[in-house]
Amino acid sequence: MTSSYPSLARSLAAAMVSSAHEPLLLLDGELGIVAASLSFCCAFGIDPDAIEGRMIAALGVGEWTSPTLSNLLAATVTGGAEVDSYELDLQREGLETRRIVVNARKLDYDDSDGIRLLLAISDVTDARAHDRQLEDLVREKAMLLQELQHRVANSLQIIASVLMQSARRTISEELRAQLHAAHHRVMSVAAVQRQLSATALGDVAIGPYLRQLCQSIGASMIPNPERLRLVVQVDEAEVTPGASVSIGLIVTELVINALKHAYPEGRSGSIRIGYAVAGADWTLSVEDDGIGMPTGEHAPKAGLGSVIVQSLAKQLQAEVAVTDAQPGTRVCIRHRVATDTPELAAV
Repeated sequence: MTSSYPSLARSLAAAMVSSAHEPLLLLDGELGIVAASLSFCCAFGIDPDAIEGRMIAALGVGEWTSPTLSNLLAATVTGGAEVDSYELDLQREGLETRRIVVNARKLDYDDSDGIRLLLAISDVTDARAHDRQLEDLVREKAMLLQELQHRVANSLQIIASVLMQSARRTISEELRAQLHAAHHRVMSVAAVQRQLSATALGDVAIGPYLRQLCQSIGASMIPNPERLRLVVQVDEAEVTPGASVSIGLIVTELVINALKHAYPEGRSGSIRIGYAVAGADWTLSVEDDGIGMPTGEHAPKAGLGSVIVQSLAKQLQAEVAVTDAQPGTRVCIRHRVATDTPELAAV
């Protein structure tokens, strides 16, 4: 639009505002109303025949009298600011308070009558109420989850105590060993549960998770940290909550197995827990520097621990490989997108 047609520009702007489906106001430089859309008048109970020429602050019974809004609009008139998604409560006597969002722009066209501001007003009352409901639901869910985790932790502690008391009372060495093994597995689940309960909802940072998990295992199963220690060396990465449970249980199973079998007769050493990431591929490893696994006819048969690790690895779409660490034993759980994965080896 050129400067030769200022009256046409004014008429066009007013016509567009008046016929708009959205609540719109066209203001002059004094914040008087030049035109208003019918949707604005209907939404806020304003007589459309008596709105033109009134000041915005005089609309209704004073609910539009907002010093902050007036100052922002005045700054927009001078070009010093723009009103961008300014929220305020529209309080009307005898009616529900509405939450509205105001956007204002100074129009750029040649108008000999002066400055024009275009205001867009959105009623977001229902949307904000919906957001609050969602926030309340999230808080309620978090509280219920925390209570559930507390109950699970207590139940695991009770089960572990019963198993240990039963192990002390039995006279059968074989049964005692089985009860101790069951106790260790319950404690491993409890250790994973404790770490996950301290983790916020969403993906789990694998570094802090495994470090805290190993600290918990070491505190409960290593009486002399100077003789045996757990070393965690992991890449910074995040995994889903479901994957973190499987990874945590694998680590606790392998670490407990190494503590039980790799260091007989008071041997000292260290168990290293690693997690390396390469694109979509990752490798979880637990390596000890103990006596190593017997081979040949002395090789142990696959037990419950092997079944647990294999099953959890399968859930992760990973494969298990056991190698001689010279000294000690290294167990790797590898997840690879490529097809050339190593053959599965028994734990």
